[in-house]
Amino acid sequence: MEERYDIKEGYDIISRINEKYNKMSKGHKKIATFIIDHYEQAAFMTAAKLGKTVGISESTVVRFAYALGYEGYPEFQDDLAEWVKNKLNSIQKIGAKYGKSTQSEILTSVLNADIEKIDDTIEHVDPQAFETAVDIILNAKRVYIIGIRSCKPLAEFMHFYLNMIRGDVYLLSSTSTSEIFEQMLRIDSKDAIIGISFPRYSMRTLKAMELANDKNAKVITITDTIHSPMCLYSSCNLMARSDMVSIVDSLVAPLSLINALVVALCLKRPDDVKRNLESLEYAWDNYQVYLKDEINFIDDDMLMLPLQGQMEQKRRKKN
Repeated sequence: MEERYDIKEGYDIISRINEKYNKMSKGHKKIATFIIDHYEQAAFMTAAKLGKTVGISESTVVRFAYALGYEGYPEFQDDLAEWVKNKLNSIQKIGAKYGKSTQSEILTSVLNADIEKIDDTIEHVDPQAFETAVDIILNAKRVYIIGIRSCKPLAEFMHFYLNMIRGDVYLLSSTSTSEIFEQMLRIDSKDAIIGISFPRYSMRTLKAMELANDKNAKVITITDTIHSPMCLYSSCNLMARSDMVSIVDSLVAPLSLINALVVALCLKRPDDVKRNLESLEYAWDNYQVYLKDEINFIDDDMLMLPLQGQMEQKRRKKN
């Protein structure tokens, strides 16, 4: 008889898949990955069509549904379609909540909700895990960072500032798991990976962390709860609250947590940060990068000059 995964009552279908992903067979993981990343399409696929899409047999798809606790694929498909319907209805729920509010009231409500999330993060974040994360990042030979979909800006922000602090920081970015694995080809026990994921969790991020764990690399996760599937392969868990305020995720608390990490790292290596910034300034000057992207002050005389005049004036000041 096909083994069924032990699923807690009350879990929705996506939570079921995420919770038991690490216990699944290779074929079942293929199905799970596709469903998590493409649930809008999967909800309307037959078992045969889903199997053909991911490159496995129809019978394996049916067994996947049964293993998750469903009597068959039709019941599984109905549950998935209901979950997608509820996701789409979230827009209507937001309309009911804020529909009669003024713009000012919406602004105040959303900002207060974000303040609450930061307060909750302060209360529940593990200081020891935070210290451990700082040490791991400083001591790793290479640091890989991954964040998919709405978490991508968080990963890019972290990559930008970690690159100012230390070398060999790599941002993993791709639309396919195979390409992410190619970027992680040389990861080993001397390296570390930081996985950033919040509901709905990214299967690509989870699989990247699984690979890193298999290679004995240090794994840090930035997620919302200890029950997150991202914690399956992580030895250092940093929790930041991220609830659905509207049709978009609130990522204020996770960004604040990442900002705190950057500050802590800078304080650990102030000389390295200063030296890196000085090298960058030298590169700007030495390679005649006259018009920098940052605006540090407003110079009325500069604003009145045409572009060529601005460059000439900067040359005269330099000489």
